[in-house]
Amino acid sequence: MIAVLTDTTASIPVDLIEELQIELVPYYIMRNNETLRDGIDIQPDEFAQYLMAARTLPTTSNPSPGDYIKGIKKLAERTREIVSITMTSKGSGAYQSCRAAAEMMSEHLPHLRVEVVDSLQTAMAHGWSVIEAARTARQGLGIKEVAAKAREIAAKTHMLQTNDTLRYLYMGGRIGKAQSLMGSLLNIKPIVTMEDGIIVPLGTARTRHKAYMKMVDLVREKVGQGGKIKIAFTHCAAMDQLEILKDEFSKHFQCVEVLVSALAPSLAVHSGPGTVGLAYLPV
Repeated sequence: MIAVLTDTTASIPVDLIEELQIELVPYYIMRNNETLRDGIDIQPDEFAQYLMAARTLPTTSNPSPGDYIKGIKKLAERTREIVSITMTSKGSGAYQSCRAAAEMMSEHLPHLRVEVVDSLQTAMAHGWSVIEAARTARQGLGIKEVAAKAREIAAKTHMLQTNDTLRYLYMGGRIGKAQSLMGSLLNIKPIVTMEDGIIVPLGTARTRHKAYMKMVDLVREKVGQGGKIKIAFTHCAAMDQLEILKDEFSKHFQCVEVLVSALAPSLAVHSGPGTVGLAYLPV
């Protein structure tokens, strides 16, 4: 069976990681004088509490080729074919690291095939492509079909996110085209998405509830009232707000699959506590 490899930024719920036997490669978080492995040395809730009081923002680093080689070697013990799906290459060097690892491994293990997919997504928009690829692999399809499914789902999935502030994105240098919102940070809730691998703004709202209703409207424009979707809700230290957003979406859409997860610490660095978002896939 084809094995699936990805990185921790996908923010996939732990139970699905285990059920689908997805191999994770961790990002790194540099905090003061320590280097932490995302999801191993630091967990989402603990890291969110740290961010709330932090005076300086930690930095992050994508996995190295050596990190991907470790993951590939582990999977090579049970398979000869691997599909690796990374977050957007326009916001991280993970895709390049994974490609380099795959090329190096092909020299040492010529029987091994590794297909590397750039999702051009992040968080659970990236995560959905991993999940559906892993499900396709479990159906016994070939490596080309599994990689094609990952690309198809990544292209069809949409991410929406609102933050208490754009401060963390700005400080971390990941604000992309949402830079235009920086002039009006006071008392607004920015809404951002990902287009062609880059964060872009979709507007602002004065309150959280108005931001949530705007997110409902944006999804309604794509799938229609009552449309069928698979949806994943993500948050950073904002589970209470996530439940409110989840409830609003249940009123307007047929949510045929609903997932809930905390943002990986490597992403929470850039979005900050209070972040609530979703990634939906039209069915």
